[in-house]
Amino acid sequence: MKFLVVLTILFTLAATFLLIAAGAVSGVTYVDRDKVAAAIGKGGTLVTAPDLTVMGSHRDAAGRVEVHDKETDVIYMVDGEATFVTGGTVVGLTKSKPGQSLGSEIQDGETHHLSKGDVIVVPAGIPHWFKEVHPSVSYFVVKVIKQ
Repeated sequence: MKFLVVLTILFTLAATFLLIAAGAVSGVTYVDRDKVAAAIGKGGTLVTAPDLTVMGSHRDAAGRVEVHDKETDVIYMVDGEATFVTGGTVVGLTKSKPGQSLGSEIQDGETHHLSKGDVIVVPAGIPHWFKEVHPSVSYFVVKVIKQ
């Protein structure tokens, strides 16, 4: 019995090392510039993992208020300017899907002027809203997911 356990462990280790050597379990994700440019141009997901999602986004109009139960958003502004509001009280809050709610506006929130090169981190549970964009914005969002 011990022999089978040891043999199973050795086999598993050998298979894991072979997969690592082949690059299948390196943990590294590479996205080429064409896919990044496409995601920034029209929006799209670049990386999906159990604990995070990386997305490119472009908007030429205000958005809806978002509240994520388990996702912290790290937003990096690639281009453009926006008025971004966080916190406060959400008007018209409704559940849009599990773990996320949407609303029409934020009252008594904190206003931030975002422009190219800025980063803003919005912890899970905090309302946030692209209230205005001038005339459009492009940005990356890294969604860090609480397990």
